[in-house]
Amino acid sequence: MYNGKKVVVVLPAYNAEQTLEMTYREIPFDIVDEIILVDDASSDNTFQLAQKLGIDHVIKHEHNKGYGGNQKTCYSKALEIGADIVVMLHPDYQYTPKLITAMVSIIGQGVYPVVLGSRILGGGALKGGMPLYKYIFNRLLTFIQNLLLGEKLSEYHTGYRAFSRDVLEKIKFMNNSDDFVFDNQMLSQIFYAGFRIAEVTCPTKYFDEASSINFSRSIVYGLGCLKVSLVHRLCKWGLWKSTLY
Repeated sequence: MYNGKKVVVVLPAYNAEQTLEMTYREIPFDIVDEIILVDDASSDNTFQLAQKLGIDHVIKHEHNKGYGGNQKTCYSKALEIGADIVVMLHPDYQYTPKLITAMVSIIGQGVYPVVLGSRILGGGALKGGMPLYKYIFNRLLTFIQNLLLGEKLSEYHTGYRAFSRDVLEKIKFMNNSDDFVFDNQMLSQIFYAGFRIAEVTCPTKYFDEASSINFSRSIVYGLGCLKVSLVHRLCKWGLWKSTLY
């Protein structure tokens, strides 16, 4: 609990056997009430390890549903068990669980309803080993998205996020893609609904076991993000209708 609010951490997992325990051991259990891991049909022993670690809720997809499809299961389960604050943390140990306390406190004190762990603030991305092309890609995409959405985020592409229950109940995240663009659709929905987003500086680690998408999928993802932002702007102007809002 934090300030009387139930805190749930969700772990969208895919082939995370090598990094899951490191991630799990750093979660601040003094404020986290329950943990949900959703294994998206991994080919390794992620599911068995999660059970061995004693994670509260371990769910396995029989067929791979994709990164977005995994998060849909995560958030639906978190709402079902009564979460007031939900933190989405990748179990690949790319983001430090030690920031959970700071992110939860911002929401728990009613300062902001959404918090992102930004790799760009403080210059942590390149220091942590982010490939240069991904850094440039991130900066360019973020610049265009800020223009289209009328916002000032340092990045739209972090996988470290915390949400209040109110946000998850009011946006239509189940209408989003099952692929990687899901994350950007969520941010668009959050801004469209009038919620504000805070960012905290987050160090990151790039190493062989950490999950990442290749160059070709990065291009597809980037084009998808631009489409999301363009549709957002057209809907705001009343020139388009979308099932996302």
